[in-house]
Amino acid sequence: MARVIPDWVRKRSAARRAGYRSGLEDDLGKEIVAAGHPLVYEEHKVPYLVPEKRHLYTPDFLLANGILVEGKGIFDATDRAKHLFVREQYPELDIRFVFSSARAKIGPGSKTTLADWCEKYGFKYAHKHIPPEWFREKGPAIHPSILLKEGPYGYLKRDPNIAKTEALRRAGLKAPAK
Repeated sequence: MARVIPDWVRKRSAARRAGYRSGLEDDLGKEIVAAGHPLVYEEHKVPYLVPEKRHLYTPDFLLANGILVEGKGIFDATDRAKHLFVREQYPELDIRFVFSSARAKIGPGSKTTLADWCEKYGFKYAHKHIPPEWFREKGPAIHPSILLKEGPYGYLKRDPNIAKTEALRRAGLKAPAK
């Protein structure tokens, strides 16, 4: 009898051959290209701290307007904690999620869905596809590529006034005189 290969295995294999980690990431990459935007996939590293440890977070996609899009099929407790640490240390980043199922529970026996978790912590999310309005939004005041030029672990020496000054500059406003 011939071996039956599930569709999700075929899709993941095709995605990996295309350079992605999952079929969902492959689909999202195609959506970005179809929307006429440049494809920026896992080109930036976001350093963040887990208390007493240094880590790097690699966002899946960076839209042209500076919004970071993370495709998630499985969103376990470690991933959720990582995103809370990154949000705390980089409040300027606009990180959004596209779930393969936003109605999935965060764990067995939990009543909380992935959508509920995002709403609780103030993350924007979508189900299976990037909403077209995300491409049209202005994006964050400071583009992630500017913010992350500080180099690895630059947040340890970051002056909080730099972010404010940069946001004012991008908005076309002058910083108040000191």
